[in-house]
Amino acid sequence: MVGDASGTFQEEIDELSGSLSSQQEEDKLMHSVLESDKKSIDDGKLVADAINRGVGAFNPDIMYEQLVQNYSLAQNLFGETILRLLSGYDPNYIKRNIKIPEFQKELRERIARNVEELKEKNIIDNDGFITDTGVKLASLVLFAQELDKMVSMGVVGEKLKKDLYGDRDQIKKYVKGDRYKDIALKSSVKVALRRGKSSLQKDELRTFERKSKGQISLIYALDASGSMKGKKLESCKKAGIALSYKAIESKDKVGLLVFGDDIKEQLEPSYDFSTLLEKITRIRAAKETNIALTIRKSLELFPRTSQTKHLILLTDAMPTVGKSPIKDTLEAASLARDQGITISVVGIDLKKEGKELAQKLVEISEGKLYLVKDLEEIDKIVLEDYSHIV
Repeated sequence: MVGDASGTFQEEIDELSGSLSSQQEEDKLMHSVLESDKKSIDDGKLVADAINRGVGAFNPDIMYEQLVQNYSLAQNLFGETILRLLSGYDPNYIKRNIKIPEFQKELRERIARNVEELKEKNIIDNDGFITDTGVKLASLVLFAQELDKMVSMGVVGEKLKKDLYGDRDQIKKYVKGDRYKDIALKSSVKVALRRGKSSLQKDELRTFERKSKGQISLIYALDASGSMKGKKLESCKKAGIALSYKAIESKDKVGLLVFGDDIKEQLEPSYDFSTLLEKITRIRAAKETNIALTIRKSLELFPRTSQTKHLILLTDAMPTVGKSPIKDTLEAASLARDQGITISVVGIDLKKEGKELAQKLVEISEGKLYLVKDLEEIDKIVLEDYSHIV
């Protein structure tokens, strides 16, 4: 018995020691990022881009061979960020000189040396796979980048009212600042007719008061199908980080759904920003798109209590899973609305059929449709959608 207790006590000490070590490591990473340590920030960017592009492991020999054998294909696979940070050369310079033997030798040595440095920092393991330390560094860099952008956008610290998207309640006289979509048209017309007016004047307008629902729960649902790989996924991740930070700062809960042909990751709405940040950073793109399953899964994650519940769905494709994916998606949207859940869709490069489906989906669920023209605008769009429900 004493031996068992001693063993248990030792395990608790080891666990505590590990937790403290992990916290110290994370504090050190955060300090490097906040102090704008260029090397640490570049390492974080490298890891983040590798995850977004689906690069499984850093193998200098394989990478070098791919560059020499077919540079265009290798550039498409690795992207400019990885090539520049691992080689120290501009990708265009590599392209011009890749057939020169002396340059090939230098390129191989640089890639191998930089990969070894990543191993020494525990950013990748001995087999070249990204470690938890690498993911944490990437998440901190992503957060710092997006926070800087939010500051420049003027949305950090901005307090938003929470009484605009509740149930319609009493009818009142229109005052400056009321939304036109809240105008009670029948009541306004009745007032005008009683006054013998043939057209509505400002003084006759009446609006619905909105009864606040208080707490808001959001779920950020991100399409991680194969077509999202690269810049699309990166922009959507940053938008998810911006939304999570802003909503939690405003005392609203945020959850996460990552979907492809099935649910890859799920997190019920909470105030846990650090977990959201890490899970968003880890997202990789693969396979097909199952929107119906995503909507149905959100029904399980949202709380059953009476409050505002909103799903933000980001996708670049039509649903492709199931015998009747379009029908299944619209049925799921209808079921969500029956449970008081609104759905907005952020469509990225949607084709005609995708736009038509997305429009039907938001009409059923009483949400909004946003068609993305510039990937750099996705975070602004997501924050704009959030501002409409708070």
